[in-house]
Amino acid sequence: MSARPIWGRSMPDTPLLSVRGLNAWYGESHALHGVDLDINEGETVTLLGRNGVGKTTTLRAIMGLVRKRTGTISFAGRDLMSLPLHHTARAGIGYVPEERGIFATLTVDENLMLPPVVAEGGMSVREIYDLFPNLEERRSSPGTKLSGGEQQMLAIARILRTGVKVLLLDEPTEGLAPVIVQRIGDLLETLKKRGMTILLVEQNFRFASRVADRFYLMEHGKVLSQFPVGELESRMDELHDVLGV
Repeated sequence: MSARPIWGRSMPDTPLLSVRGLNAWYGESHALHGVDLDINEGETVTLLGRNGVGKTTTLRAIMGLVRKRTGTISFAGRDLMSLPLHHTARAGIGYVPEERGIFATLTVDENLMLPPVVAEGGMSVREIYDLFPNLEERRSSPGTKLSGGEQQMLAIARILRTGVKVLLLDEPTEGLAPVIVQRIGDLLETLKKRGMTILLVEQNFRFASRVADRFYLMEHGKVLSQFPVGELESRMDELHDVLGV
Protein backbone atom coordinates (compact mmCIF):
# COMPACT_ATOMS: atom_id res chain seq x y z
CA MET A 1 0.00 0.00 0.00
CA SER A 2 1.28 3.44 -0.90
CA ALA A 3 2.31 5.65 2.00
CA ARG A 4 1.33 8.83 0.15
CA PRO A 5 -0.45 11.42 2.30
CA ILE A 6 -4.16 11.52 1.56
CA TRP A 7 -4.76 14.84 3.28
CA GLY A 8 -2.71 17.95 2.64
CA ARG A 9 -1.37 20.32 5.28
CA SER A 10 -2.33 23.92 5.87
CA MET A 11 -0.14 26.73 7.10
CA PRO A 12 1.11 25.82 10.62
CA ASP A 13 -0.04 29.16 12.08
CA THR A 14 -3.64 28.55 11.00
CA PRO A 15 -5.48 25.89 13.05
CA LEU A 16 -7.62 23.60 10.96
CA LEU A 17 -10.13 23.30 13.82
CA SER A 18 -10.50 26.08 16.38
CA VAL A 19 -12.89 26.15 19.34
CA ARG A 20 -13.41 29.28 21.44
CA GLY A 21 -15.53 29.80 24.54
CA LEU A 22 -17.52 26.61 23.99
CA ASN A 23 -20.35 26.14 26.48
CA ALA A 24 -22.79 23.24 26.35
CA TRP A 25 -25.81 22.12 28.34
CA TYR A 26 -27.81 18.93 28.76
CA GLY A 27 -31.15 20.29 29.86
CA GLU A 28 -30.36 22.46 32.87
CA SER A 29 -26.97 20.83 33.43
CA HIS A 30 -24.09 23.07 32.34
CA ALA A 31 -21.53 20.56 30.97
CA LEU A 32 -18.90 22.74 29.26
CA HIS A 33 -17.64 26.05 30.62
CA GLY A 34 -15.78 28.05 27.98
CA VAL A 35 -13.61 25.36 26.34
CA ASP A 36 -10.83 26.66 24.06
CA LEU A 37 -8.74 24.38 21.85
CA ASP A 38 -6.90 24.38 18.52
CA ILE A 39 -5.88 21.52 16.24
CA ASN A 40 -3.50 22.08 13.36
CA GLU A 41 -3.74 20.10 10.15
CA GLY A 42 -1.92 16.77 10.41
CA GLU A 43 -1.77 17.02 14.20
CA THR A 44 -3.03 14.52 16.79
CA VAL A 45 -4.43 16.14 19.93
CA THR A 46 -5.68 14.21 22.96
CA LEU A 47 -8.25 15.33 25.54
CA LEU A 48 -7.39 13.91 28.97
CA GLY A 49 -9.55 13.84 32.08
CA ARG A 50 -11.63 11.65 34.35
CA ASN A 51 -15.03 10.35 33.33
CA GLY A 52 -17.68 13.05 33.29
CA VAL A 53 -15.43 16.09 32.88
CA GLY A 54 -16.72 17.01 29.42
CA LYS A 55 -14.39 15.24 26.96
CA THR A 56 -17.14 13.41 25.08
CA THR A 57 -19.41 16.44 25.29
CA THR A 58 -16.68 18.49 23.60
CA LEU A 59 -16.64 16.08 20.64
CA ARG A 60 -20.43 15.97 20.49
CA ALA A 61 -20.67 19.76 20.65
CA ILE A 62 -18.19 20.12 17.79
CA MET A 63 -20.35 17.78 15.72
CA GLY A 64 -23.55 19.63 16.62
CA LEU A 65 -24.96 16.70 18.60
CA VAL A 66 -25.53 18.84 21.69
CA ARG A 67 -28.66 20.91 21.19
CA LYS A 68 -27.79 23.82 23.47
CA ARG A 69 -24.33 25.29 22.97
CA THR A 70 -22.67 28.68 22.66
CA GLY A 71 -19.24 29.87 21.56
CA THR A 72 -17.45 29.58 18.23
CA ILE A 73 -16.29 26.54 16.27
CA SER A 74 -14.27 27.22 13.15
CA PHE A 75 -13.19 24.53 10.68
CA ALA A 76 -10.90 25.49 7.79
CA GLY A 77 -12.01 29.08 8.34
CA ARG A 78 -15.71 28.18 8.21
CA ASP A 79 -18.13 28.82 11.08
CA LEU A 80 -19.72 25.52 12.13
CA MET A 81 -22.05 26.75 14.86
CA SER A 82 -24.84 27.68 12.48
CA LEU A 83 -24.66 24.47 10.42
CA PRO A 84 -27.05 21.53 10.88
CA LEU A 85 -25.54 18.19 11.86
CA HIS A 86 -25.38 16.65 8.39
CA HIS A 87 -23.58 19.74 7.07
CA THR A 88 -20.93 19.43 9.79
CA ALA A 89 -20.13 15.91 8.62
CA ARG A 90 -20.10 17.01 4.99
CA ALA A 91 -17.74 19.87 5.86
CA GLY A 92 -15.10 17.23 6.52
CA ILE A 93 -15.28 16.13 10.17
CA GLY A 94 -15.87 12.46 11.00
CA TYR A 95 -16.94 11.22 14.44
CA VAL A 96 -16.41 7.74 15.88
CA PRO A 97 -18.39 7.55 19.14
CA GLU A 98 -17.46 5.28 22.02
CA GLU A 99 -20.44 3.04 21.27
CA ARG A 100 -19.15 2.66 17.65
CA GLY A 101 -22.57 2.62 15.99
CA ILE A 102 -22.11 -0.58 13.99
CA PHE A 103 -25.33 -1.86 12.38
CA ALA A 104 -25.69 -5.37 13.79
CA THR A 105 -27.63 -6.92 10.91
CA LEU A 106 -25.47 -5.46 8.13
CA THR A 107 -22.27 -7.09 6.90
CA VAL A 108 -18.84 -5.51 7.19
CA ASP A 109 -19.03 -4.51 3.52
CA GLU A 110 -22.47 -2.98 3.99
CA ASN A 111 -21.46 -1.08 7.13
CA LEU A 112 -18.35 0.16 5.35
CA MET A 113 -20.29 1.58 2.42
CA LEU A 114 -23.02 3.33 4.45
CA PRO A 115 -21.53 6.82 5.00
CA PRO A 116 -21.48 9.01 1.88
CA VAL A 117 -18.22 10.29 0.43
CA VAL A 118 -17.96 13.97 1.37
CA ALA A 119 -14.66 14.91 -0.32
CA GLU A 120 -11.94 13.59 -2.55
CA GLY A 121 -8.91 11.98 -0.94
CA GLY A 122 -10.59 9.29 1.13
CA MET A 123 -9.30 5.75 1.17
CA SER A 124 -10.47 3.24 -1.39
CA VAL A 125 -12.02 -0.02 -0.20
CA ARG A 126 -8.81 -1.76 -1.27
CA GLU A 127 -6.68 0.58 0.83
CA ILE A 128 -9.00 0.10 3.78
CA TYR A 129 -8.78 -3.68 3.61
CA ASP A 130 -5.00 -3.46 3.24
CA LEU A 131 -4.98 -1.40 6.43
CA PHE A 132 -7.54 -3.66 8.18
CA PRO A 133 -6.86 -7.24 7.00
CA ASN A 134 -9.09 -8.64 9.76
CA LEU A 135 -12.05 -6.81 8.29
CA GLU A 136 -11.42 -8.17 4.82
CA GLU A 137 -11.52 -11.69 6.25
CA ARG A 138 -14.88 -10.86 7.86
CA ARG A 139 -16.33 -8.73 5.05
CA SER A 140 -19.42 -10.94 4.70
CA SER A 141 -20.00 -11.26 8.45
CA PRO A 142 -22.81 -9.32 10.15
CA GLY A 143 -21.96 -6.79 12.83
CA THR A 144 -23.21 -9.14 15.55
CA LYS A 145 -20.39 -11.56 14.72
CA LEU A 146 -17.59 -9.05 15.14
CA SER A 147 -15.42 -8.76 18.24
CA GLY A 148 -15.18 -5.45 20.07
CA GLY A 149 -11.84 -4.76 18.42
CA GLU A 150 -13.18 -5.54 14.96
CA GLN A 151 -16.17 -3.27 15.56
CA GLN A 152 -13.83 -0.46 16.56
CA MET A 153 -11.73 -0.96 13.45
CA LEU A 154 -14.85 -0.98 11.27
CA ALA A 155 -16.16 2.21 12.89
CA ILE A 156 -12.89 3.97 12.05
CA ALA A 157 -12.57 2.38 8.61
CA ARG A 158 -15.95 3.53 7.31
CA ILE A 159 -15.10 7.15 8.21
CA LEU A 160 -11.75 6.98 6.39
CA ARG A 161 -13.54 6.12 3.15
CA THR A 162 -15.53 9.37 3.21
CA GLY A 163 -12.64 11.79 2.69
CA VAL A 164 -13.01 13.71 5.95
CA LYS A 165 -10.08 15.87 7.03
CA VAL A 166 -10.54 15.52 10.80
CA LEU A 167 -11.27 12.36 12.78
CA LEU A 168 -12.87 12.68 16.23
CA LEU A 169 -12.27 9.48 18.21
CA ASP A 170 -13.97 8.83 21.55
CA GLU A 171 -12.22 6.27 23.79
CA PRO A 172 -11.16 3.91 20.95
CA THR A 173 -9.38 1.50 23.34
CA GLU A 174 -12.11 1.27 25.99
CA GLY A 175 -12.79 -2.34 27.00
CA LEU A 176 -10.40 -3.87 24.47
CA ALA A 177 -7.77 -6.54 25.13
CA PRO A 178 -4.15 -5.33 25.31
CA VAL A 179 -3.24 -6.95 21.99
CA ILE A 180 -6.11 -5.06 20.29
CA VAL A 181 -5.13 -1.83 22.02
CA GLN A 182 -1.67 -2.29 20.50
CA ARG A 183 -3.20 -2.70 17.05
CA ILE A 184 -5.37 0.39 17.48
CA GLY A 185 -2.22 2.29 18.42
CA ASP A 186 -0.47 0.99 15.30
CA LEU A 187 -3.44 2.12 13.23
CA LEU A 188 -3.42 5.64 14.67
CA GLU A 189 0.32 5.91 14.03
CA THR A 190 -0.30 4.91 10.40
CA LEU A 191 -3.05 7.49 10.01
CA LYS A 192 -0.82 10.12 11.55
CA LYS A 193 1.95 9.35 9.06
CA ARG A 194 -0.58 9.69 6.24
CA GLY A 195 -1.44 13.21 7.40
CA MET A 196 -4.81 12.63 9.10
CA THR A 197 -5.81 15.20 11.71
CA ILE A 198 -7.10 13.52 14.87
CA LEU A 199 -8.82 14.73 18.03
CA LEU A 200 -8.71 11.84 20.48
CA VAL A 201 -10.51 11.33 23.78
CA GLU A 202 -8.52 8.81 25.80
CA GLN A 203 -8.06 8.15 29.52
CA ASN A 204 -4.95 6.04 28.96
CA PHE A 205 -2.36 8.79 28.54
CA ARG A 206 0.44 6.23 28.12
CA PHE A 207 -1.37 4.86 25.07
CA ALA A 208 -2.14 8.35 23.77
CA SER A 209 1.51 9.41 24.10
CA ARG A 210 2.36 7.07 21.19
CA VAL A 211 0.52 9.31 18.74
CA ALA A 212 -0.34 12.62 20.42
CA ASP A 213 1.47 15.84 19.55
CA ARG A 214 -0.28 17.73 22.33
CA PHE A 215 -2.59 17.16 25.28
CA TYR A 216 -5.45 19.18 26.71
CA LEU A 217 -6.20 18.38 30.36
CA MET A 218 -9.84 18.85 31.34
CA GLU A 219 -11.67 19.04 34.66
CA HIS A 220 -15.24 20.15 35.50
CA GLY A 221 -16.02 21.09 31.90
CA LYS A 222 -12.98 23.34 31.53
CA VAL A 223 -9.50 23.09 30.04
CA LEU A 224 -6.98 23.27 32.87
CA SER A 225 -3.85 23.23 30.74
CA GLN A 226 -2.40 22.16 27.42
CA PHE A 227 1.12 20.90 26.74
CA PRO A 228 3.18 19.08 24.10
CA VAL A 229 3.90 15.38 24.39
CA GLY A 230 7.52 16.19 25.27
CA GLU A 231 6.34 17.62 28.60
CA LEU A 232 4.37 14.52 29.59
CA GLU A 233 6.89 13.20 32.12
CA SER A 234 7.37 16.59 33.74
CA ARG A 235 3.59 16.90 34.13
CA MET A 236 3.13 13.63 35.99
CA ASP A 237 2.33 15.26 39.34
CA GLU A 238 -0.41 17.33 37.70
CA LEU A 239 -1.76 14.26 35.89
CA HIS A 240 -1.82 12.25 39.12
CA ASP A 241 -3.74 15.02 40.87
CA VAL A 242 -6.30 15.50 38.11
CA LEU A 243 -6.65 11.94 36.78
CA GLY A 244 -6.11 10.10 40.05
CA VAL A 245 -3.63 7.66 38.49
